[in-house]
Amino acid sequence: MLRSILPRRWPRRWPLWIFLGLALRLVFIVFPRPIDDDTWDYLQLGRNLLHNGVYGMGSGSGISPTMFRLPAYPIFLAVFEQLFARFWPNNWLNAVFLAQTAADLASCLLIAAFARRHLSPRAAEFALALAALCPFTAVYAAIALTESLSIFAVALGIYSAGRALAAESAGLRDLPALLLAALASALAALLRPDGILLFASLAAGLFFYTLRARAPRVSSTATSSPIAYTAPTSRIRTPLRRALAVTSFFCCIALAPTAFWTLRNWIDFRVFQPLAPRYIDDPGELPLSGAHRWLRTWSVEFVSTANVAWNLPGGPIDPVDIPASACDSPQQRAQTVALIAEYNRTNSISPDLDRRFAALARDRIHAHPFRYYVVFPLERVADMLFRPRTEAFYLEVFWWQWSQHPAQSAAAILLGLIDLFYVAAAAFAFLRGRVPWRWMLGGYLVLRLALLGAIENPEPRYTLECFPIFIVAAAAALAQSRPIVPPLR
Repeated sequence: MLRSILPRRWPRRWPLWIFLGLALRLVFIVFPRPIDDDTWDYLQLGRNLLHNGVYGMGSGSGISPTMFRLPAYPIFLAVFEQLFARFWPNNWLNAVFLAQTAADLASCLLIAAFARRHLSPRAAEFALALAALCPFTAVYAAIALTESLSIFAVALGIYSAGRALAAESAGLRDLPALLLAALASALAALLRPDGILLFASLAAGLFFYTLRARAPRVSSTATSSPIAYTAPTSRIRTPLRRALAVTSFFCCIALAPTAFWTLRNWIDFRVFQPLAPRYIDDPGELPLSGAHRWLRTWSVEFVSTANVAWNLPGGPIDPVDIPASACDSPQQRAQTVALIAEYNRTNSISPDLDRRFAALARDRIHAHPFRYYVVFPLERVADMLFRPRTEAFYLEVFWWQWSQHPAQSAAAILLGLIDLFYVAAAAFAFLRGRVPWRWMLGGYLVLRLALLGAIENPEPRYTLECFPIFIVAAAAALAQSRPIVPPLR
C-alpha cells in the first residue's frame, strides 16, 4: 500500500513541497501555539485509564467514570507522556507535536496520491503544494487537539475508498484498501463524535458507486497485483450483491472498534451511547437543552462562542456581549437581561431557569422560523468557513478593528484571503464536475456543514476536516483536470 501512495519516481518538486511543509510545521512548534483547556481534559482521561484503569475525571480515589470525550486522543496523549515525560519532563508535548507533524505530512501525501490516481500528475503536484503549505491545517500540528489526527483519518479514508472503488470499477476487489478505509473511519469516530460522518459518507459512496460500476468481465484467476484480486463472478453475480458485499465488509470493520466503547458505556452507565453525548458529561446530569436552544436562536459567530457559549455554565456573562440580534423587542431584551442576571448570581442553570430559557427560545423560533432553521445555520457555516481563524495564530479576535492593531488586522485579512481561495477554488471544481467521486466527497461536506450549522457554538476549527476534500477539489480546478471516469452502467 505504501508503494502505491509514493510515486515510483519522485517528481522533481515533490521533495521540495514536503520539505517546505515540514519547515512550516516546525516553525509552529518552535513558536508555541495557545494551549486549549480541552488538552488537559484529554490528558487527565488518558492518565487515569493508563495508571488507574478507569476512564474518568478526578484523581486518587475520587476518579469518576465518564463518557464526555471519546478515548482515542486521551490514550494517544497519555502514551506519549508515559514514553517521553521522563526524558523530556517540561517539553514532552513536543513529541506529540512531532508525531502530529508526521501525521499531517502523511495526509499531504495521501491527498496528492488520491489526486494522482483519479485526476492527473499535474493535479497531484498542486494538491501536494496546497496541502503542505496550508497554514490552517499546519498550525494544528503544534496544538494538542484532535484536529491533525482527524484530518489524517479523512485523508486516509478518501484515498483508500477511492482506491477500492477504482478496483471495483475494473472488476477487482481491493481488500487492503477497504480495510484501510474502514480503519480510517473507525479512527475518525473514536477521535470526535462528528467523525462518524466519515463512516456515513464512505459507506454510502462505496455502495452507490459499486452499484453503478460495470459487472466484472474478467476471469476469476488472481491478477499479478499484490493488493487487488478479481472478484469471482460465481460468488458475486449482480451489482447489488457486489455493492452489499463491499459495504458490509467496510461497515463491520469500521464499527467494530466503536462497539467496545459502546459496550463500556453500557456496563458503566446502562445507556446505549456509541459516541459521546452532546450536552451532558454522564447520565444523571442536567441537560441544558433550553439554554442551548436559546443560544441557537442568535449565536452565529466565534465571538459569541468565546464570550457566552463557553461560559455557560460556569462563568459570568456580560449582557453587553449579547448582540442586538438576540432580542426582537425591548420587552424581549428586558426578559433576556433578567435571565442573564439570575444566571450570574450563581453561574449555574437550575431546571427552572433552563425552562425559562427554553420558553424564550420557543417564542423567538415561533416568531421567525425561517431565520432559525435556514438563515442562522447558513450564517454559522459561513462564519466557520471564512473567518480568518485568529484563535490559532495569536491574533486579535476583533480582527477588523484596523486602527487598534493594524499589523494583526493585516495578518488576519491575509489569512482570510487564503481561506477564501481554498473554499472558492473547491466550490468552482465541484460546480464544474471536476472532483473525482464527487457524490461521496461532496456528501461528506454536505453532512459536515449541515451538522455545523445546527450547533450553537461555531468555531472555525470545526471545518478543518473538510480541507482534504477542499484541497483535492482546488487542485483539480488549478490543474484544469477532470476525473478519470470509471466505467459505469
